[in-house]
Amino acid sequence: MSSSLGDEIESGVCERLLEPKEKIVMRRIEVWMVCLVASSFLLTEQDNALLAQEPKRPNVVLVMADDMGYAQTSYYGHSLLRTPELDRLARGGLRLDQFYAASAVCSPTRASVLTGRSPERTGVPSHGHALRLQERSVAVAIREAGYVTGHFGKWHLDGLRGPGVPILASDRFHPGRFGFDVWLSVTNFFDRDPIFSRRGKFEEFRGDSSEVIVDEMLDFAKRSVRSKQPFFAVVWYGTPHLPFRASPEDIQSLVDAGEDADDKLARQQLVDRLDQESLNQCGELVAMDRSLGTLREGLSKLGALEQTLIWFCSDNGGLAQVKPSSTAPLRGHKSQLYEGGLRVPCVVHWPEVLRPNRISRFPACTTDIAPTLVDLLQLPEQSLLSPTDGISLASLLTERDWVETSERNEPIGFRFRGGSAVVDNQWKLLRLPKKKAGKPQQELYHLGKDIGETTNLAKKHPEVLDRLSGWLDDWNQSVAQSIAGKDYSEGHVDPNHPSPKFWTEEENYQPFFDEWRQRPEYEERLREKASS
Repeated sequence: MSSSLGDEIESGVCERLLEPKEKIVMRRIEVWMVCLVASSFLLTEQDNALLAQEPKRPNVVLVMADDMGYAQTSYYGHSLLRTPELDRLARGGLRLDQFYAASAVCSPTRASVLTGRSPERTGVPSHGHALRLQERSVAVAIREAGYVTGHFGKWHLDGLRGPGVPILASDRFHPGRFGFDVWLSVTNFFDRDPIFSRRGKFEEFRGDSSEVIVDEMLDFAKRSVRSKQPFFAVVWYGTPHLPFRASPEDIQSLVDAGEDADDKLARQQLVDRLDQESLNQCGELVAMDRSLGTLREGLSKLGALEQTLIWFCSDNGGLAQVKPSSTAPLRGHKSQLYEGGLRVPCVVHWPEVLRPNRISRFPACTTDIAPTLVDLLQLPEQSLLSPTDGISLASLLTERDWVETSERNEPIGFRFRGGSAVVDNQWKLLRLPKKKAGKPQQELYHLGKDIGETTNLAKKHPEVLDRLSGWLDDWNQSVAQSIAGKDYSEGHVDPNHPSPKFWTEEENYQPFFDEWRQRPEYEERLREKASS
């Protein structure tokens, strides 16, 4: 879609400009030919009934928390935090209990969502790297299928590090370059009273950041519904990433959530023992959860909830320093390849299709999101660049030929900071970085029996170790070819692709420095810049 369509969407006067692909206009056909075709393809009443049961193309909303750990939901029994709205979405749909972020930090996982590929293939091995323009974004394919597309919140795929700043219109890697008609976005994490870029124009907002972007997304959805176009929205929170800034009311709600006086007293005692950072992070998650309720209710008021697929997850595992634990009973945390750094909460809600109260332990990953959307929306096969690492979960969502004992046919591979890992259903092999000149350490775990990765079974099951080690060798070689650009038609990476840098080194941001020194999220970064 052109930028002019984006302008029309912003003004709320967008009409249905794209007709369904299946509409065929027939002209100058002889009467006898029409009769012949009609008689050949006449549908029975039973056929019509079956077609009527087929769901229309759904709206799609991809929601992602920033640094939310596996344990930070009330449905997993967190001792303090309550997430009633996420719980409600889970009860109304599918909860995936063995769901992985594609990386142990944020930018790589975001690249995997858009491409269906392991992040290092796309040029995003760690945080703050730009997604290569040579990649294929699923948002482009969805837009070409007639959807209006919007991005709201954290982007972090344009190669800029540091606290999130509004994205410049001149940024070569802004969301519009990857298929989004509308975008209200920042480069990285953001907090209360945020400042965003609306397609290059800066705007300041008041209130909790999660609620701000959900309100903006619902306004986008309202205009899309009025124009009778399906919508694809990406809502990437800045919560609960550092720095933590919650309202006093949301912190107090941690105590008020107690079911009775004794429960409230126990909660108050726990709150009194916690540090302020932990309390503020929990308070941020309270507001984020509330915004999920706003999202659900807003879509319901628009008459769009039944036909909307909402897919919620986190971008990586939880933080080590917050209490109560953000990852228990898992081992590890953000920036590690242990389960605590990769396994994250995940809920899929789609009332028109999903049976409620489903819980699955089928291994899945953020690399599966794009292939699943390609399948569900019947997009062209070439919508994603090959090789993809994800698989379609369409049969799991629709339960067509699906049983809960189904196993994943393709393992899930991970790479991060010199280490790699593979999850093959309940088996997991970790290959940790080499120590000096020695061989890399290999650890083998059976996750079905040892979710905490406490017992290394490498010596006890050498046949599993050899099988997964061989798979990991082959996969790492494939990823190395992608890193070198062999997947692209040019056969190499664009030589103009940038290296990561802080936005304070970007000349076009310098005119805003004096104004932004008064903003708490930028104060420290600008002070460091001034002293360097």
